Amino acid sequence: MKKRRQHDKGLFLIAVLKMVYGLLFLVLAVGLLKLLHKDVEDVLEQWIMALRIDPSNHYVSTGVEKASQVSDQKLEGLSALTFGYAALFLTEGMGLFYEKRWSEYLTVIATGSFIPFELYEVIQHCSALKITLLVVNVGIFIFLIYKLRQPKGA
Repeated sequence: MKKRRQHDKGLFLIAVLKMVYGLLFLVLAVGLLKLLHKDVEDVLEQWIMALRIDPSNHYVSTGVEKASQVSDQKLEGLSALTFGYAALFLTEGMGLFYEKRWSEYLTVIATGSFIPFELYEVIQHCSALKITLLVVNVGIFIFLIYKLRQPKGA
């Protein structure tokens, strides 16, 4: 009887995280496309009312005001960029799930390239979410560097 090899738990967790990110970016990209040729302000106000968010909140009103100034051309560009991120995250996730060495390298390069920008964001506008994302990505980066330094299959 052939014994099944166990998945590396660390790679599996990172793969799941990357695939969740990829799916979220995919949903966001499609959502941005659905806003094309629509009054973005009206759509956001409907969502605010449906979710029972206080429309007079400073952050909400500022966000709606900024979003209402977004053109269809910018929405198309943002959607294309978001589809690109979705493709990257889904590729990383599937490659890590199947424990492909190329995916470990891809994830190290992609994750490592974002760390300076995330660090800058934490320094400029510190929040618990930004710190958490930075810590998670640094952890992923360090773990994958460690994995890549080991012989394949170890």
